[in-house]
Amino acid sequence: MTDTRESRAAGAGVLLVACVSALVVNANTSAVTILLPAISEDLGTSLDVLQWAVTGYMLVGAAVIVTSGALGDVFGRRKVFLLGLILFVASCALIALAGSGGGVIAGRMLQGAAGSTILACGMSLLSVDAAGAGQMKAITLWGAASAVGAAAGPLIGGVLVDVTGWQGLFWIDAAIAAACIPITLTAVTESRDPDRPRSIDVLGTILVAVALVPLVLALSMSGDWGWVSVPTIGCLVIAVLGGWGFVVAERRAAAPLVDLRLLRNRVLVGATLAILLVAGAINALMYLLSLYFQDPSAFAMTPLEAGLATLPAAAAMIAVTPLITPLAQRIGAGYAILFGFGLAVAGSLALVFVTASWTYAAFVLPLVAIAVGLGFANGPASSASTAAVSADEVGQASGISNMARYVGGSLAVAAAATVSTGVTESATAAGDQPADALAAGLAGASIFLTVVSGLGIALVLLMGRHRGDRVEAVHRSAAAAATSHTIPTRPVPVRQAVER
Repeated sequence: MTDTRESRAAGAGVLLVACVSALVVNANTSAVTILLPAISEDLGTSLDVLQWAVTGYMLVGAAVIVTSGALGDVFGRRKVFLLGLILFVASCALIALAGSGGGVIAGRMLQGAAGSTILACGMSLLSVDAAGAGQMKAITLWGAASAVGAAAGPLIGGVLVDVTGWQGLFWIDAAIAAACIPITLTAVTESRDPDRPRSIDVLGTILVAVALVPLVLALSMSGDWGWVSVPTIGCLVIAVLGGWGFVVAERRAAAPLVDLRLLRNRVLVGATLAILLVAGAINALMYLLSLYFQDPSAFAMTPLEAGLATLPAAAAMIAVTPLITPLAQRIGAGYAILFGFGLAVAGSLALVFVTASWTYAAFVLPLVAIAVGLGFANGPASSASTAAVSADEVGQASGISNMARYVGGSLAVAAAATVSTGVTESATAAGDQPADALAAGLAGASIFLTVVSGLGIALVLLMGRHRGDRVEAVHRSAAAAATSHTIPTRPVPVRQAVER
C-alpha cells in the first residue's frame, strides 16, 4: 500500500542506522586517497596500480547502485540493506588483512558494491518509514550525515594512519557497520514494493561494467600501451559495444536499470551531465593533490598533514552551502551551474602554472575556488535532477544521477592519473629534477581538470531557466550532500507492503 498520511516521522532506529552508515561509507570513500601512499609503502605496490582502489570502487558502485535499490524493492529493503552492511564489514576486513595491492583493490571493489547498496537502501528505508514533512526531515538529516562524512574523511584517515596504521580506518569502519546490524534487525521494519515487476535488470548491470571497465582500462593504460595500440583500441571498441548493448537491453527490459524515456527531459540530462563532470573533477583533484602533497619530491607531508591540507576546500564548500540553493532559485539552476563551473575553471587554470617553487599557501586559493565552484554547480544540478520529473519518477532520476556520479569519478581519476604520470615521466626522461617533473605532471593534469570544468559551462543551454522550489532545510542538506549522493527535495510517495 502507499502511505497517505500527511506527515510521519521516521523511527529512531531506522534514522540511526541509515545516518550512521551513510556517514561511515562517505568518510571511508573520501579517506582512501589519503591512505594510498602509506598502503603503497607498506605493501610495495605502486601508486599507479593502487589507483584501481579508487576507480574500481567507483566502477562497481556505478553498476550496483540502481540494481541494489531494485533488489530492495523486490526482496525486501531491510534484507538488502543488511546484506550491504555485511559486505561492507567483510570488505573492510579483506582490505585490512591484505598482504598485497591486489587484495586491497579486490576489497575496495567489494566495498563499492557494499557502499552503494547501503546508500541506496538506507535512503529507501527512510523514505518508507516516514512521509510528508517527516520524510523531508529524515532525508535532511541523512544528507547532513553524508556531507559530514565526505568532508571529514581525509582528516580522519590522516589521523588514523599516524595512530593505528592505514589498516585502522577499515577496522574501525567495520566495527561501526557491524554495530548497525543488530539495530537494523531489531528496530527496522521490513518492506517491499508489491507492484514492482519481480524481474531484475541483471543484463543491464553487467553491460554497465562491460562498457566502463575497458574504458577505464584504456584511460589508465594508454600511456604504456599507446593511444593507437591494439589493446587500447580493443578496449575502446568493447566499451562502445557495451554501451550500445546497454541501450538495446534497457529498451527491452521489463524493469530497466535506466528508463531511457527520462532522457528526453533536457533538464534532467543537463543536471546529470553536470553531476558527472563535478564528480569527475572533484575526485580527480583530491586524488592528485593527496598524492602530490605527500610525495617526497614535493611537500613530503604526512597523511595527517595532507588531510589537514584539504580542509580549506571542505570548509569553503560547507561555508557556502547556505548560499547555493538561494542563488539557484534566484537566477535559475542553469546559470548557477554556469557560475560554479566558471569559478572551477578559474581555479583549475591557476593550477596549470604550478611549479616546484610553489609553497602550500599558493595552492589554497585555487583549491578553494575549485571546491566552491563545484559546490555551486553540483547543488543545483542534484536538486534539479529530481525536481524536474514527476513524483513517481524521482527514484529513477535519483538513480541515474547517482550512477553518473560514480561514472564521472572513475573516468576522471583514471584520465587525470594517466596524464599526470605521462607528463611526469616525459619530464624526467628529458632530464628535469624530480620536483620539477612532478610539478609538470600536476600542471598537465590541471589542464585536463580545466577542460572538464569548461565542458560544464555549456550545460546552461540544456538547463535553461529552470528554478527550484522555495528554499527549505532539505535543499541546503541536498546541496551539502551533493558531492556524494542525490537526495530528493520533496516528499516521495513510496509503494510498500509492510511486514509487521
